[in-house]
Amino acid sequence: MTSDTPACERISPVPRPRRGTIVGMKTLMILLIAAALAACAKPAAAPPKAAAAQKLHGQVLETLNAGGFTYVRLKTGSGDQWVVTSPADVKVGSDVSVSSAMTVEKFESKSLHRTFDNIVFGSIDGAAPTAHASAPSPMKDVGDVKVDKAEGSDAKTIAEIWASKGALKDRRVVVRGKVVKFLPSIMGKNWMHVRDGSGTRGKGDDDIAVISDDQATVGSVVTLTGTVRLDKDFGAGYQYPVIIDGAKLK
Repeated sequence: MTSDTPACERISPVPRPRRGTIVGMKTLMILLIAAALAACAKPAAAPPKAAAAQKLHGQVLETLNAGGFTYVRLKTGSGDQWVVTSPADVKVGSDVSVSSAMTVEKFESKSLHRTFDNIVFGSIDGAAPTAHASAPSPMKDVGDVKVDKAEGSDAKTIAEIWASKGALKDRRVVVRGKVVKFLPSIMGKNWMHVRDGSGTRGKGDDDIAVISDDQATVGSVVTLTGTVRLDKDFGAGYQYPVIIDGAKLK
């Protein structure tokens, strides 16, 4: 990773995960996919929508590596189509199959300095993942985390949310914790991981993913109010046993 790599590009591809982490996918990760949404790319206008087909087939016409992602232009039966995935070894001229997760309209890639009319986020079947210079460790080392529990009837520690997730499904909770990872402008939202010192790494109940419109700084302590969601699958490898959605931070 270089010093001029934008912050929203700084996530690493992760293998199929443990509970409580931003999760992996089959072979590759897309957005979260591996670095921070296609080269600091972000949807400029329309929100993501489900891809028209589960599989996309075509011949590779062009590849671009930028911001920790691989962009691939495919020749398909219905015309050229751009695909973005985590870093992968894809050869021009090869025929590939893409497990598509979603299509984003008017997608802006700041690293490439261009906007795609539409682009498919997916994983290239059988493609070998490759390392990328901008891929750091999954979480920033913020030292020992010990944060006092929030106050109020809805207040929960992160370990308590994991332990009582069934009872808390679709319920409002208040959590106080330290932001250990922050990923802006992914699928139109900001994504973060929060820890409060409860739970253990071994059980995977010491960390929780959060979706919010609000900004946060890694290392800062926040109090957030949001809704517990279970078994959320956003496609492209974004699968969460537990996540806090629609969080408001203060």
